[in-house]
Amino acid sequence: MIEDKPFDRRLRRIRRDRAAAGWAEADYLHKLASDELLDRLGMVTRSFSRALDLGCGGGYLGERLAERGLDVTFADAGAAFAGRQAGVQCDEDRLPFADGAFDLVVSVGVLDTVNDLPGALTLIRRALRPDGLFLAAFIGAGSLPRLRSAMLAGDAVEGAAAPRIHPQIDVRAAGDLLTRAGFALQVADSAAIDVRFTGMVSLVRDLRAMGATNILANRSARPLSGFAAAAAIAQFEALADSDGKTAERFEIVYLTGWAPSPDQPKPARRGSATASLAAALRPRS
Repeated sequence: MIEDKPFDRRLRRIRRDRAAAGWAEADYLHKLASDELLDRLGMVTRSFSRALDLGCGGGYLGERLAERGLDVTFADAGAAFAGRQAGVQCDEDRLPFADGAFDLVVSVGVLDTVNDLPGALTLIRRALRPDGLFLAAFIGAGSLPRLRSAMLAGDAVEGAAAPRIHPQIDVRAAGDLLTRAGFALQVADSAAIDVRFTGMVSLVRDLRAMGATNILANRSARPLSGFAAAAAIAQFEALADSDGKTAERFEIVYLTGWAPSPDQPKPARRGSATASLAAALRPRS
């Protein structure tokens, strides 16, 4: 049997359920990314009728789509989130939906912790009708640099490093995954946001409320001991501004892709250009 990794599916569901209890206390990144996706959707000229909110969380994004007249299906790996929206509990790489069931799929904050992300993206593309749109956002590479530094300082006290923050996906890799999954007209970009915290405890509390703490399978990382935790906290708070708050960075990766359709514009055939780029760039006399 092939080991399912790097994430512990059962623990992921448990963390999603735990997050559901206090979601409103730390859903600011989810709402920010959702609003960005809604803005991007607003720039699309075609209309949509049936949407899937994959990793729905508290339902903010799907509810905004429903307000626009879309028939929205909610889905989440956590039973509490799915049940709250009368939705479907499922993992993103094990979708139960028929091919062509939706013309819009949106997802915020979950694809960075999917075991088989290439497979999940392929299933999402298959769940879309031809010329259907996929919009997603998740926390990507470059996020939480100060927390990483603090955790390393804590591990140094104990004499051994441990995986406490899962590997993150950068923009280039995300774009390659869209191509691999068969999306057309794919775009991957990112935006950074700095959030200021009163201390490391405050940051970790928000991450827990987001369901964003460590869910790596076969975790070798034990909780930091008292001395190690104190060292980590001191390292984090040493980076505080004059008001005592420390800014932590989140890099949000955004994905856009279309299910292939014969009606979509196609790139020009290689070698079909009639003008020379070198000539166009040559300085005018």
